[in-house]
Amino acid sequence: MYNPTMTDPPNPIQLLPRSTVSLSAGAVAYADQGSGRTALFVHGVLVNADLWRNTIEGVQDMRRCIAVDLPAHGATPSDARADMSLTGLAAMLEELCEVLDVGEVDLVGNDTGGAVAQVLAARYPERLRTFTLTNCDVHDNFPPEAFRPFIELAANGEFGPLVAAMAGDMGLARSEAGFGQGYEHPENLPDEVIRSYLGPFEADSGKGLERFLTSSTAAELVAIAPLLAKLEVPTQVLWGTGDIFFEPFWAERLRAMIPGVERVTEIPGAMLFYPDERAPDLVPHLRTFWERHG
Repeated sequence: MYNPTMTDPPNPIQLLPRSTVSLSAGAVAYADQGSGRTALFVHGVLVNADLWRNTIEGVQDMRRCIAVDLPAHGATPSDARADMSLTGLAAMLEELCEVLDVGEVDLVGNDTGGAVAQVLAARYPERLRTFTLTNCDVHDNFPPEAFRPFIELAANGEFGPLVAAMAGDMGLARSEAGFGQGYEHPENLPDEVIRSYLGPFEADSGKGLERFLTSSTAAELVAIAPLLAKLEVPTQVLWGTGDIFFEPFWAERLRAMIPGVERVTEIPGAMLFYPDERAPDLVPHLRTFWERHG
């Protein structure tokens, strides 16, 4: 049994091995660890399935953990066939579940992956056993105000080259212009993880990333609000209070929007990418929640 504490050191170099499946959107890479009922983990912008590496280490004894690389991230290429809107990405995840024949899943989302997860939950509620949301886009807060300048750069073709250049400069990657915006202690982020996150953007100078960033709109999240208002799937919201993009207000907004929300739990001081950095604060909530509903 996993017994996490705040002093548990993360494994700094254990990246998740990937498998690849062919879908209508092209080749999609995913990590597949553990055994038992399936949990599906969905990451956000600039990271990939390795965001969940420490969380998966803490739950793989009780779940088969599938963590997808979204298009243009990780080992999933930027395929011209891929619909990178939130709706298209949710349909891709549903197809992935069908192809892998996983049945119901415990769905977990972070950042833009949380937005994709909301669309999946709204449009394919029968796919979910439980639903966990960490800091993410909510309703019309897409993109969040603090991220809008990056979307504008992407629309002008200027963001991809910046990110590609960051892949070769570890100091810049760990700075306030890089992962310092999502990690409390970016100085502790291992080189191997940074290369996993940013290396794939070098091949095409981040053009696929720019398409990913500019393919979705807030209207997609606003449109599913009536469906989320009917979602009775057991849901929990686990929110880092140190996030510069998604304030705790949005966690309460989710509670008001989704009738299945059983509780909102704040993780003091945790920033956007805390599922990697502070997995011991996330794992016990997942384990208890899944045990209660499994």
